[in-house]
Amino acid sequence: MHDRPPPRTDTRQVGYGELEIDHDLIERFGGRGPRYTSYPTADRFQGGFDPAEYLHALLERGARPTAALGLYFHIPFCKTICYYCGCNKIGTKHQERSAEYLAALATEIRLVGSLMGRGQRISHLHFGGGTPTFMLDSEFVELFDEIRQQFAFDPEGEYSIEVDPRTVTPERIRTLRDLGLNRISLGIQDFDPAVQRAVNRIQSYEDTRALIDASRECGFASVNVDLIYGLPRQTLDGFERTLALTIAARPDRVALYQYAHLPQLFKPQRRIDEAAIPPATLRAQLFDLAVRRFREAGYLYLGLDHFARADDELAVAQREGRLHRNFQGYCSHDAGDLIAFGVSAISAVGSVYAQNEKTLDAYYRRVQAGELPIAKGLRLVFDDFVRRDLVQSLMCNFRIWWPEIEARHGIRGPEYFRDELARLAPMHDAGAIRIDDNGLTVLPRGRLLVRAVAMAFDRYLSTAPAAGTYSRIA
Repeated sequence: MHDRPPPRTDTRQVGYGELEIDHDLIERFGGRGPRYTSYPTADRFQGGFDPAEYLHALLERGARPTAALGLYFHIPFCKTICYYCGCNKIGTKHQERSAEYLAALATEIRLVGSLMGRGQRISHLHFGGGTPTFMLDSEFVELFDEIRQQFAFDPEGEYSIEVDPRTVTPERIRTLRDLGLNRISLGIQDFDPAVQRAVNRIQSYEDTRALIDASRECGFASVNVDLIYGLPRQTLDGFERTLALTIAARPDRVALYQYAHLPQLFKPQRRIDEAAIPPATLRAQLFDLAVRRFREAGYLYLGLDHFARADDELAVAQREGRLHRNFQGYCSHDAGDLIAFGVSAISAVGSVYAQNEKTLDAYYRRVQAGELPIAKGLRLVFDDFVRRDLVQSLMCNFRIWWPEIEARHGIRGPEYFRDELARLAPMHDAGAIRIDDNGLTVLPRGRLLVRAVAMAFDRYLSTAPAAGTYSRIA
């Protein structure tokens, strides 16, 4: 079911990196929806999920030692809380809290290793948060020692970390590289001092640029930066300066996120002055400006909110039909199963999705008892696998190719998805997508609506929570 056929060679493929902004189409077909880092999405996970399901998935995984495997580690601590943030994080000034957390991670790593067997080869590793660099350098050394005792690193693997430029120095960048990390992502959001004050994130361009330069000098293969548009106090002139400074630093990739104001879900956002949030018209202008500036600077549009230089490995992977997407975003080839460690982290192994406990107390209690700290999850059925492949193809390649789907799953695509294709007919008629006998292509003027296209194939949305819990599509 999971074997990938060779890249397609159909001559009607629309060029990657192309994007046309059509606000009339966005107004007509936009709205709110999932970001599809997985299908089914995490809000579908069930609280009554039996952790034994994940245990059995790990045991079965042990019999597939050569299959692709990635690891994720969630480090939840932050010394200061950015008001816009919707991640699972814990604000604290107490550095000593990371020692207890490291001990719990080590216990969880050993538990997983005892179920799978040592020596499974990993091709992907990612540290997210929170702020991963909250941990001390010595703690990272200990953590990598634990990882290497249980897993083998592929010499050609992608090993990445998110860093807060306010918490690291060029010397720390070198330490991270020496540990074997080879991809790095730095949060910027906005360089405008007024915006930084409004979101409680004061960060200079000079310090950020020094870290980008240090990352290159010590051999990181790719440097990503994050920006956010729609933040309070943003203006066109101020964001123009942020874009100019960012482009001058020449990152390999840029993630341009739209701020989603959901104070009912994320308490820190209640400290944001809602009157200072840009109205919809200005948000659209900010995005248009960014797309124009990135295009002029030679960046290609990968999808959603991501841009990359034409020679970056993600852009190359998309052109070659091997771009993939998982809980950590885009990657240049299939990461296979994903085993996640730490509070709230989500694993995907075989036919099982499993999410760890979301609070530290519950996570510590379960791990110290020698249990897998699973709070909820989901076992996928045949229909989920079919739709997951469709959603993956849309998010990464802007199209569905029926011969590929039919060969993999033994279905007749146009018949299996007759109702979904009928619902998408208005987008076809409006020129956002093209539906034909071979499949579906999201055209350049519809690419900002790719999430809306994917939503048509999401059978869970009929029972999804209110749309207010999702971010805006565009």
